[in-house]
Amino acid sequence: MYDEDDLSLLDIEEELESPLDKIEPLTADSVVVKPDPELMLALLENPQPQQRMLAARAFCDIEDGRAIPHLIRLLTDICPLVRVSASYALGRNPSSEAVTPLIAQLNSDWNGYVRKGIVWALGNCRDRRSLPPLADALRTDISAVRLWAASALAQMAEVGYEAVIGAIPPLIEALVKDPVAAVRSNSAWAIGQLCRELPSNVVYATAIDALIQAFAEDQDLGVREDAKASLLGVGDPRGLQLIETLEQEGWF
Repeated sequence: MYDEDDLSLLDIEEELESPLDKIEPLTADSVVVKPDPELMLALLENPQPQQRMLAARAFCDIEDGRAIPHLIRLLTDICPLVRVSASYALGRNPSSEAVTPLIAQLNSDWNGYVRKGIVWALGNCRDRRSLPPLADALRTDISAVRLWAASALAQMAEVGYEAVIGAIPPLIEALVKDPVAAVRSNSAWAIGQLCRELPSNVVYATAIDALIQAFAEDQDLGVREDAKASLLGVGDPRGLQLIETLEQEGWF
């Protein structure tokens, strides 16, 4: 979908975070002053990009349905910082009306930070329409976006059985093939979340096999630990037996 060479500056481990991730949380000693929703709604229309960005960022903390149409419009703002702020704000104010515009922007935006925010928002929307673009992002986008696409696909657990069935194959593929350990770890976690919603069928068995393989064979300790945690969380007898056997034999 996107040319990795054009976005090489984003596709490094240090860029797995968004600038918004670095905002320090309020401490217990801080004075919590909620932004004024009326003022922030007005600022969403401000001609200055900095003001639009600050207003959109405010709706990451404020839940107000009145902001949704404005935030959807800001997804196509000329300023990427406004677009990424609007994406995160829509993730905090999920709406079925935002799903199609979010997908359209995911497919067209050149900025990796924006696409990362969009996949997070799509996951929070918990909508069946999000499944194909999230799966495609997990397969084809830069590492920072793939990381969050894996986590977002775990939200399909709240959408329904068919969505869970559709989310498992791309997650297994990422768990087995993705070159970035953090993406494989998130995929292992997401598979564990989805398997809890599945009966004991072929898809479930295939997912458990992938988790077992990752636990036994992945070269990264973090991936193995996340695969183990997923197997323990699901409580599958085969997975539990393998974990016990390998630990008794001193493999880990």
